[in-house]
Amino acid sequence: MQDPHLDQIVRQAPSPCFVVDLAALRRNLAILRQVKQRTGAHILLAQKAFSLFHVYPLIRETLDGVCASGPWEARLGREEFGKEVHTFAAAYSEAHIQELLELTDHLVFNSLAQWQRFRPLIEAASRSIDCAFRINPEHSEGAVPLYDPCSPGSRLGIRYDDLKGASLDGISGLHWHTLCEQNADALERTLAVVEQKFGPMLEQVEYVNFGGGHHITRPDYDIDLLCRCIERIKERYGVEVYLEPGEAVALNAGILVASVLDVVENDGPNAILDTSATAHMPDTLEMPYRPHIIGSGEAGEKAYSYRLGGMTCLAGDVIGQYSFDRPLEPGQRLVFTDMAHYTMVKTSFFNGVQHPAIATYEPESGHLEILREFTYADFKGRLG
Repeated sequence: MQDPHLDQIVRQAPSPCFVVDLAALRRNLAILRQVKQRTGAHILLAQKAFSLFHVYPLIRETLDGVCASGPWEARLGREEFGKEVHTFAAAYSEAHIQELLELTDHLVFNSLAQWQRFRPLIEAASRSIDCAFRINPEHSEGAVPLYDPCSPGSRLGIRYDDLKGASLDGISGLHWHTLCEQNADALERTLAVVEQKFGPMLEQVEYVNFGGGHHITRPDYDIDLLCRCIERIKERYGVEVYLEPGEAVALNAGILVASVLDVVENDGPNAILDTSATAHMPDTLEMPYRPHIIGSGEAGEKAYSYRLGGMTCLAGDVIGQYSFDRPLEPGQRLVFTDMAHYTMVKTSFFNGVQHPAIATYEPESGHLEILREFTYADFKGRLG
């Protein structure tokens, strides 16, 4: 979020509230557009990371479509994005397949058994659907096991030993996903393993999908290396290349505005906020990571240190240790950065806490648009 506009946003936004900076979103899209223009790659929006469909008209000016994790995301992409829809799930039910036959353009299977089971339905469908296998290169690049799809025992992707000798008849593409918030050097290493194990299979398909986890819009990302990787695979195997970034689309493009409700003492001051780690930013517990707050420092770095926690009953609903130049007071606003991707899509109504509103901000006009404020009816309607 651009600092000159921050005070205005904090004054206008309700609390708590997610605010997406449209100028930052456009900057990210410009970088992705550059990759497309240089390489001819197809780039999809990973809706699992960012599915604020209000801004899909802006995103579809650059990206080629969406990837979905099942029928609901596929329907959202079909209805609101209106371009290519690619779907992958660890497993499908027959009901899922029947829905997806009307919604998706590409269907990616996680096992030979599922492909063999549902192939007759796909071939009998009234519209053509390209099918692909997700492969597991068994090459880990992720630092956090929870987010490593190639960790030992992973249920994601078909290993080479399970795919060798199998017919690729009816299969148009191969998909893999090994990265999480990483640079192009991790992709380059992954490609070396994929080519070593699956090279002959790459020659038999029409496209490959490098998956997500590419931090393309990060300032230090090696775009030149990414482009070389894409171009080399296209030229060597005669395939089209897809990328499906999620975070890169909305990286550093949103904030979460929250307020201090109270400060209580127990072996140090605890500031209780009107937001929640477990309900509104669960990656702080799952990843885990410590989100940045504008104007804050590490514990002990500034004059006044606090343990920041949410308003739920969960004892572990703790965001982290922070310090500030001045004491925190009830009603004071705090601004968490980089909250557009994954955070919004993972929120819940746990404990019935007030759900953050959702807004966009246009720096060019100074206009803050409230897209959605949640009510008791939204909470109640989830369970009955």
